[in-house]
Amino acid sequence: MKPLRIAIADDDGVTLMVLRKVLTEMGHQVVAEAADGQQAVALIKQHNPDLAILDIRMPNMDGLGASRAIQEACATAVIVLSAYTEEGLGQEAANSGADAYLVKPFNAQQLAPAIELALANKKKFRQINEQLETRKLVERAKGILMRQTGMDEEGSYLTLQKAARNENKKMADVARAVILADQLRQSNASPSSTRTRN
Repeated sequence: MKPLRIAIADDDGVTLMVLRKVLTEMGHQVVAEAADGQQAVALIKQHNPDLAILDIRMPNMDGLGASRAIQEACATAVIVLSAYTEEGLGQEAANSGADAYLVKPFNAQQLAPAIELALANKKKFRQINEQLETRKLVERAKGILMRQTGMDEEGSYLTLQKAARNENKKMADVARAVILADQLRQSNASPSSTRTRN
């Protein structure tokens, strides 16, 4: 595993010290440490680390709230730590956007696979989001081509696909170009049509 930039947050100083020691020995760099959820979110927005490890029970904002805020703000993978094992906490962690869940106490042998799982889950989540975004862009671009050229849906899709292949670009990039060209055409058409009426 390549060295990671990691932020850690726990209101227990001993846990922070242990985490820092274990992560450093694993070859990672701890770029930020926080004692509560709000501070953790602020530091993570500032440092944009590869991974955040958050205690589930913290003052001001708990680890689940911090995880939600982090997911909205940046692409950092999140592991939630808990000394509690009550039923449903793992599901709550997943619902908050956490990419992995680990019960204290832990050691390097337990932390390493949790880190790998968190990074893999974050990568999968990004890929799904990219696929959804590409689908939306392609649908919009197809609609524009159908409106402008009278092509059917399949024809407009094949045109986008061919352009992507010929230009060695992603479908999303070709679709964005079509959408942008249409927006520019419409914005340029508006003033001229106004002048014609005057």
